[in-house]
Amino acid sequence: MTSTASPRLLNRRTFFAATGALSALGALSACNAAVPEKASASAVLNVGQISDSVAFFPLYVAEQKGFFTAEKVTLGERPRLGTGAKVAAALKSGSIDLGAGVITDAFNLKSVQKDAVLVSSLVTEYYVDIVVGKTFNGAPAGASLDAKINALLGKKIGITGPGSGTEALLTFLFKKVGKDVQKDATLVNLGAAASAAVGALKAGRVDALSFFQPIGQMVESAGAGSIYISPQRGDIPALNGALHGVVFSYTALANKKAEQIKGFNRAIDKALTFIREDKDGTGALLQTYLKQTDAATLAALMGILPGEMAASHAIDEKAYDTGAQFHLESGLIKTAPDFAGFVYKG
Repeated sequence: MTSTASPRLLNRRTFFAATGALSALGALSACNAAVPEKASASAVLNVGQISDSVAFFPLYVAEQKGFFTAEKVTLGERPRLGTGAKVAAALKSGSIDLGAGVITDAFNLKSVQKDAVLVSSLVTEYYVDIVVGKTFNGAPAGASLDAKINALLGKKIGITGPGSGTEALLTFLFKKVGKDVQKDATLVNLGAAASAAVGALKAGRVDALSFFQPIGQMVESAGAGSIYISPQRGDIPALNGALHGVVFSYTALANKKAEQIKGFNRAIDKALTFIREDKDGTGALLQTYLKQTDAATLAALMGILPGEMAASHAIDEKAYDTGAQFHLESGLIKTAPDFAGFVYKG
């Protein structure tokens, strides 16, 4: 026997069902309103960098001061990849959209990937130094550049890795005195960690370091050695004003994030201006960027950092030409990419 509900009972059931559905919908809407919408993967700009060297300080400043947020740029994780070769590999795999490294890395990438492009300028001084330990036996600090280079012959010299800007400086210097660094010295790959580099010099595992700032300043403040040859100090006139710290990518990758890259570069410009103009604010951020770095090292860096930073993100042609000439003279590249074709125009 089939029972038939009264119209009154059906209406009551319908009412309560509808009321329940509306309550659930309201709760769901409230829940959605409480949870911020995540940026889609296509809206996130992924930037990888070699390390926390001074060249990439503008990225940190832009993050901490909210410049990226103000320009509506959402950054993904910023991995520290250790070497320029690993940055290039991450670009190739598509795991990052932009790579922060040195121009040596960009030239290396351009030699195998024709649509490699320079996106931003960060530093326009060659910020790698030759650093020696306290027991280094060689020409004194006041000797000529050639005498200092000759003093490095036969020594064990720490670098970040093959194909890096740290190796490039040694290649250039040894060639200047008619020598080949691959034959006339022993290069020791130490990676990009500051503790590993300083530790190797202190322990005598290497006689010298070719390393980015602030390694030299850290060694000096610890009383473990001294900066022996410094392009930033003017010891190598051919490198004065050379484009060094850069952000690079592939044209195809960059075009997919063209609007985000425009915002990225506006944020970098704000950061570069902040570093030049706000000494107290820059000093405070530098201290948090270079964690556990002593006050003497930070003070030494603050004396030179503003002058090393690029005037803006825009690639300066004169700085590019100086950097390119360094790579040509050292044999690191056979031909320099055309400036106009190498700079991203998105």
